[in-house]
Amino acid sequence: MVELDGAYDEFGLLHQNAAEYGLAFDPDDPPAVRRAFVAAPSGHRLSAIVWGDEPAEIVFLHGGAQNAHTWDTVILALGRPAVAIDLPGHGHSDWRADKRYHPDGIADDVAHTIETLAPQAHTLVGMSLGGLTAVAALSRRPHLADRIAVIDVTPAVNREKASVVTNFIAGPEVFASFDEILERTIRFNPTRSVSSLRRGVLHNARRREDGTWVWRYDRFMPDQAENLDTRFEPLWEAFAALNHPMLFLKGGASPVVDEADLVELRRRKPDVVIEVVDGAGHSIQGDQPVELAERLARFMN
Repeated sequence: MVELDGAYDEFGLLHQNAAEYGLAFDPDDPPAVRRAFVAAPSGHRLSAIVWGDEPAEIVFLHGGAQNAHTWDTVILALGRPAVAIDLPGHGHSDWRADKRYHPDGIADDVAHTIETLAPQAHTLVGMSLGGLTAVAALSRRPHLADRIAVIDVTPAVNREKASVVTNFIAGPEVFASFDEILERTIRFNPTRSVSSLRRGVLHNARRREDGTWVWRYDRFMPDQAENLDTRFEPLWEAFAALNHPMLFLKGGASPVVDEADLVELRRRKPDVVIEVVDGAGHSIQGDQPVELAERLARFMN
């Protein structure tokens, strides 16, 4: 039985992130961090976590069924001013009535949020759904960043490759208890520590008045899941259109990107730098956050 210690404080767990990975953390002088909201062109609100008092240097976009807190340890390790955005339908951002969260459909709202909260950012980082959204946004508004890092996704993602993610998302929408929702999360993430997964669930789920628990993300329309095998293919053109330096990071244990995808990526963007992160699955930021921070720091310098 998991005991929940009082009311949830989304920034009250950062010391745990730091302790787990041996990062410096002064409880008497914690990092400056706050939640912000932006009214987007679609009429929906997007939310983000703003790190630091100086203008953000780097912007992070998470994957499907995640939220901005997935980057907490990475940003603590980087120690640079940053913005981590909750994609539409995720975290504290508004859900859409049509349940359509395709990268092309949310790119303009995300780009507007970047322009509002991080107008001087020079690096854009996106993982999975966030990676495709980052490419779509940057191809439309090249001024958003000087360079881009894409984590473990290409437009060739399909149902089979993404099953590690979609099988988890396809589970129950309502859970009887925190223990139940945590148990399912642990079962689908065997390489992660229980403490990190517990934090993740606290950030990515909420308790309803009747005591049950639900996720903080909306589900795609059924037709989007059914068309997954071909839905993202047009985004190859966006990859090819980018003139920005691109770092592509593949999880060494991830099935989401295969060698054929990397061949096509090199054909579409010959100057791409591809690196493999050993010991990481699809969510590199969850499996190897400090290693990811080190690689991003080298890319930014």
